[in-house]
Amino acid sequence: MHAKNQGDYPRDSSPKISFIQRHLRLVILWPLLALLLMALLWSAIYSKLANDKKLLQENAAKQAVSISKAYAQYLTRTLEQLDQLSQQIKYGWERSNGYLGFEEMADQGLLNIPQFASIAIYDENGVPVTTTIPVTETFTVTDRDYFQFHQKNVSSELRIGAPTIGRLSKKKIVQVSRRLENEDGTFGGVLVIGIAPEFFTLFSDDPILGHDGILAFVGEDGVERMTKVNDHYSDGLSLIPLPTAKNNGIADMTANVALLPSAQTHFITTQKINDYPFFVLVGLSKEDILLPYEDHHDMYRKIAIIGSGILFLFAAMAMWMSIRLAWRKQQADAIRETYRIATEGGNEGFYILLPMRDRNGYITDFQVVDCNEKGASFYNIDKEKFTGVKVSDFYSGSYFEKVMGAYRIAMETGFYEDDYPVPPESPIDAEWLKRKFVRSENGLAVTLRDISEPKRHEREMARLATEDGLTALPNRHWLMTYLPRALATAKANHTMLAILFIDLDDFKNINDTLGHSAGDQLLCTVAMRLRSVVRASDKIIRIGGDEFTVILEAIHSEEEAAHIAFSINQILREPFDISRDTTPQKNKIGASIGISIFPRDGQDVETLIKNADIAMYAAKTGCKGQFRFYDHTLYEDIKMRLNTEQELLQAVKEDQFLIYYQPRVQTLTGKLLGVEALIRWQHPERGLVMPNDFISLAEETGLINPIGEIVVDKVCAQLAAWIKQGVEVVPVSVNVSPHQFNEGKVKKMLAANLEKYAIPAKLLEIELTESAMMRNVGDIFDEITAINGMGIKVHVDDFGTGYSSLSLLQRLDMDVLKIDQAFTSQLGRGKDGEIFFTAIVSMAKALGMRVVAEGVETIEQLKILQTLSCDEIQGYYVARPLPAGDIAAVIHKQNLFP
Repeated sequence: MHAKNQGDYPRDSSPKISFIQRHLRLVILWPLLALLLMALLWSAIYSKLANDKKLLQENAAKQAVSISKAYAQYLTRTLEQLDQLSQQIKYGWERSNGYLGFEEMADQGLLNIPQFASIAIYDENGVPVTTTIPVTETFTVTDRDYFQFHQKNVSSELRIGAPTIGRLSKKKIVQVSRRLENEDGTFGGVLVIGIAPEFFTLFSDDPILGHDGILAFVGEDGVERMTKVNDHYSDGLSLIPLPTAKNNGIADMTANVALLPSAQTHFITTQKINDYPFFVLVGLSKEDILLPYEDHHDMYRKIAIIGSGILFLFAAMAMWMSIRLAWRKQQADAIRETYRIATEGGNEGFYILLPMRDRNGYITDFQVVDCNEKGASFYNIDKEKFTGVKVSDFYSGSYFEKVMGAYRIAMETGFYEDDYPVPPESPIDAEWLKRKFVRSENGLAVTLRDISEPKRHEREMARLATEDGLTALPNRHWLMTYLPRALATAKANHTMLAILFIDLDDFKNINDTLGHSAGDQLLCTVAMRLRSVVRASDKIIRIGGDEFTVILEAIHSEEEAAHIAFSINQILREPFDISRDTTPQKNKIGASIGISIFPRDGQDVETLIKNADIAMYAAKTGCKGQFRFYDHTLYEDIKMRLNTEQELLQAVKEDQFLIYYQPRVQTLTGKLLGVEALIRWQHPERGLVMPNDFISLAEETGLINPIGEIVVDKVCAQLAAWIKQGVEVVPVSVNVSPHQFNEGKVKKMLAANLEKYAIPAKLLEIELTESAMMRNVGDIFDEITAINGMGIKVHVDDFGTGYSSLSLLQRLDMDVLKIDQAFTSQLGRGKDGEIFFTAIVSMAKALGMRVVAEGVETIEQLKILQTLSCDEIQGYYVARPLPAGDIAAVIHKQNLFP
């Protein structure tokens, strides 16, 4: 047999199989590596999804807090307006003793009826007295919670009830109510303002709440006043149980997001409303918030499945091909494809930048090596052309260095993120960008997102919260935020700061006579004039109504503040052109200004504002149209005035008044012809207080009306007592304030007292100052005519101190003219006094009036008056004012001359 050659034997396996045999370790490693990569891929996908979900939840929480804060600020202003409106209606109603109806209130500018579903006033029995909606059926509201609450609680605070069906409007309303009181402080009824729930969400017509967003207005009692789900108003929060003070501490919650355990469908946040027992509840739908997450979840899952399949295939191919470079290339291709799928479908611009360095390794520029379509669109360039460009191709100068500074920080720290306001020189067409830089090996991964719209919304919400809607000036909320920073700056710089508190004088007359539209026009003009006289650095704020504040920063002396205050007074004294019925009218007002200086008059905001207000009050009570600096004595004066006002109110309630009587006698014989009733205040601590010490305050506060009624009642009661005692009674004259005549109820009051005490009208006489006759001549004429018709004589008191005319005296048909003691005191000091007195007597005689000389103190004055044909005299020469018990003895005398 022949031996076989070696070449006849079968050859070894192919090189690929040999490679596998020689590198069996690598063959096993690739599947293991593939499994590891698949695990990492799935872990990264789910980590990314978890991070995305967390980010969406955090953004939703921030967004809910922002919305709740804005809505809370809106509701604060709304509640303040409702509070002020109800106080004005309450004041108008109580001041008119239940006479003033809503039509009169609307004419006086106290309310704007079309804003509300209904407004009604119910008396102490729950019966409607006056309403803005006609009452078509008989009903009471005694079963209503608000009526029972105000009936039992002596509080004038505003109450906002839960939504219910109004008995007047027949619609679902939120009832805002306030207690009304009688003159003696007892329960006098309830003011109810019925408001549609939509009124509390006028600002919220914004898609930011989402499809199923919730907006609620909740009280500390856990009861919602208004609930808005999506665009519909609900009877309650059916999706999310309302938090209460008991179950989750709503009373202690601030602006923190609270994800309620049972609120599985919404993100919830609450916000306390300042100064009111209410909260705002905002809920953002999880379905809306997490919608991008759900979309990405399916997409990433597909990506993970595809990636796992690719890795598995790659591992199989690596085992058979054993070519490391082919494996790496295929792996790079798979990763790049995954990157494309992940970045091209997003709303963010994505870039890969490589740094360009000089010899020393310093980064001088960056080059774009990759990007997505969205990233290229920020620069209005196609993706293919954008790849390869440098940062310096788009930026230059100082702006280039600013951009590079952010890139270098990211390269040094590994991460950089900010919200970036885009300057005008930037090639990117956006206002704000969200920038994120992440260092990746030797380059930067950059993402850009346009956040211009959310920023615009944020600015608008901030503007609405801090700007006065009428004048566009900053409002009180802005002032309380800005002033602490201004004080800190002044303290750090060792400079002074002045606060000017400005209150317009006689502004109410503009509103009452020309209407609120004219008043609004005047306020806007005042704002423009204030801007024209203050410095560019000064701040002007409208506090509310007709009150403004000016902050003067970085001043070095009082003179600077005084100069600006003087300029403000001067420019506001100039007439205002106010259009009414297309015809311009000239109107004059003024301003009273109070000034407090930091640090002299206070170290904090509250103290400085309070002291400026005190100084303004002092300026207004002294002489309108002036300015005053704060002085600590002003506080004591105002405190004393307020104390006196409270004591006077208590005196009215407790009837601490006495009536003294001063005789009036015939000039020639000294025969008693009548007495004048003069009030005295029997103060429990200060003793007997003279009228000069409290009558002016009573007129300013409106207490003169009840005091006048007390005087008439006491005088009529005394007349009845004298008659019963058999005293030959003489007429008694009573002083009536102009305020009482303005109310138009003098005749009714006199008639009621004459009937009550059954005394003849001829025994009661009325004294009215001539200055009072110049006000509302038509109304005064009607009242005096009616009083004369009752048989009551009317005296002109203190003649010569006011501004009256002969025609007015003749028209009013007065009976007695009482010449002021200032003219009587001049008798015997020269011929001028007698000449003037003679002229007055002649005028009075021509008008058929008797003349009484007041303040006669000497026998010399008496003798002169006897020669001047003066009919009657009154003064200390005859008798001082006497208590009622001494008058009977005086009446029995035939001659009262000493």
